[in-house]
Amino acid sequence: MAPPTPHLAVRGSDGTLLLCGPPSCQESSAFQRDDRQGKHMTFSSDGSLFGWCNGSQVSVIKVSTGELVKSFDLPKTSVLEFSPLNKVLATWQHYTKTQDNPQGEANLQLWDLQTGACIKAFYQKKITGWCPSWADDESVTARNVNNELHFYENNNFETIANKLHLQKVSEFALSPGSQPSKVVVYVPGSKGGPSFVRLYQYPNFGGPTSALANKSFFKADRVSMLWNKKATAVLVTASTEVDKTGASYYGEQTLHYVAINGESAVIQLPKRGPIYDVSWNPNSSEFCVVYGFMPAKATVFNSKCESVFDFGTGPRNAAFYSPQGHILVLAGFGNLRGQMEVWDVKKYKQVSKPQAEDTTHFFWCPDGEHVVTATCSPRLRVSNGYKIWHYTGTVLYKHETPSNKELWEVLWQPFPTGTFPEKPVKYQALPSELGSTEAKPAQAYRPPALRNKPQTASSKLHEEELPQNMKPGPAGEKQISKAALKNQKRREAKKAAKQEIKPDEAPPPVADSTPATHVTSSFGDPETDKKIKNLKKKLKAIDELKDQQAAGKVMQKNQLEKMQKESQLLKELEDLELGL
Repeated sequence: MAPPTPHLAVRGSDGTLLLCGPPSCQESSAFQRDDRQGKHMTFSSDGSLFGWCNGSQVSVIKVSTGELVKSFDLPKTSVLEFSPLNKVLATWQHYTKTQDNPQGEANLQLWDLQTGACIKAFYQKKITGWCPSWADDESVTARNVNNELHFYENNNFETIANKLHLQKVSEFALSPGSQPSKVVVYVPGSKGGPSFVRLYQYPNFGGPTSALANKSFFKADRVSMLWNKKATAVLVTASTEVDKTGASYYGEQTLHYVAINGESAVIQLPKRGPIYDVSWNPNSSEFCVVYGFMPAKATVFNSKCESVFDFGTGPRNAAFYSPQGHILVLAGFGNLRGQMEVWDVKKYKQVSKPQAEDTTHFFWCPDGEHVVTATCSPRLRVSNGYKIWHYTGTVLYKHETPSNKELWEVLWQPFPTGTFPEKPVKYQALPSELGSTEAKPAQAYRPPALRNKPQTASSKLHEEELPQNMKPGPAGEKQISKAALKNQKRREAKKAAKQEIKPDEAPPPVADSTPATHVTSSFGDPETDKKIKNLKKKLKAIDELKDQQAAGKVMQKNQLEKMQKESQLLKELEDLELGL
C-alpha cells in the first residue's frame, strides 16, 4: 500500500487552506478554504484531525474527507490544542475582568470531542505554558498552578490525583512515550542558592530522595528542557540574561545532560559563545548542538556526551533532524542569509547546500524527503511566501504572497511513527522547472588596503574550520588534490635518491610537511650556507601554500606564481648542496 500524501496547512491574511504535498502541490479538494482571517490552526498528533479558529468559531474537521467533526461558538479563542488520543480539545482566550465580574471568567476550557460538552474550565492568565501536558496514552495530565504541579488521571479533571510540592516550580516537561510517565521540573535559585532540575517517575514524589536524577547549577535565569523520543534522557539548556564577562550580548548558556538512570553531565563545548540550538536525533542515541560565536560550530554528541562528529564552522544557528533521523539540516535563518547544509547522518557526507533567504520557518515533511521554508509576518512583512523543497536542494513548489497580503503560518500534517519508512539517501538533485538555489561560493570581504596583498591569517575576519572528515592530516589525506599528491610523491622520491647518494649526510627537511627537526649543516662557505637557508625558507612557504590550497582556500595571483617556482628552487638547492 502506497503511503499517504501529507497536507500542508497555510494561514494568512486571506484565510486558511490545506495544500496537498508533493508531487501534486495543489489545494486540497476535501477542504473548503476559509476566507476569514484565522487566529490559530493545529493538527492532532496523528494528523487525522485539523482545527482552527477564525474570530467567530472554532472548527474541527477530518483531514481525509473534510467532514466537520465539531464546531464551537468561541469567537475569542486565540489558541487550541488536541490531546494525544483526540479525546479532548483545549482552547484558550485572553483573561479579562469586568465590573460585573471582577474575578473574570475561566479562560482555559477543555472540551469533549465526542459530545461537544465542556469537561472543565480553569483560570490561566498567561499564555506561556497555557496547555495541559498529556501522557501519550492520556492516563496522566499535568498543569503548573501557582508554581505547583497538579496531576490528573484518565481525563478526570474534577479530582487532583497527585501534587508535586516544590518551592516555586518554574518549568516542567512530561516525558513522551509509554508508561511509566516521568516528569522533569526546574526550580530557579533564590537567596544565592543554586537552581536545580529534578527528574521524577510518576507518582513517586516523596521528596528529593525519590528523584531519579538531580542536577544543580548557579548560572541560570531560565531553562529549556528537551526529552528524547524514548524518554531516557533530558537536555537542559540553562541561560542567564547577562554575561558578566561582557563577551556576549545574549547572556551566557550552558548545556546539561540528565538521564533517568541518575547520570548527569555538563556538555563540554570547545568554542565559547551562545548555544543557538539543540536537537535530538529521533533514534534517541545522539544529539546535535549549534554553538559558539559566529561562524558557529555544530557537533554531534552521543549518549555518553562524547563528540561523534564535528561539522566545523559556518553561518548557522539551527539544526533539524528528519523524522526518520537519517538526514540533518544545519541552517542559518533569522539575521543570517538562509544557507542550509544537508548531511547524510550515517556517512557524514554532505548532500546539498541550498540557500533560502529571509526564511523565518522551517519544517520537515513527515515523509523525510521534503521540507518547507517560509517567510512569515510579523517577523518579516515583505516578500512573504513559502517553498517546498526536496532535500537535494531542488525547489518543487513556490508560492509568493501578494504584496498587499500577509502569510502568518505554515504547518505540515503529522503522521504516526512508522508511516513513512526510511529511504536511501539521494545525492543527485531531482529535476524541477524551478531548479535549485545552490549557494554560490563567495569570497569573504577584504578591506581595500588588503585586496592586493597576500592573504594571511591575520587578515581573515573569522576563523574557518572544515568538517572533521575534510581537514588535512591523517583523517583527511583523501581530500588532497591530485596535483598536491603528485608533488608530494616527487619530493619523497628526491629525498630517497639523496639518501642513497649520501648515506652519511642528514637529508634536508624540505620534503616533510610536518615540523622538521633543526639540523645544522655547514659547507664551509658562509655565503653558500646563507643561500641554502633562504631557499629552504622559500620552499617551506610554498609547502604551506599548497596545504592551504588543498584545504580549499582560494589562492591569490602572486601566491600561484610563487608555487610555480618550486621546481626551480629545488634545482638550485640541489646544485648548492652538491657543490655544483
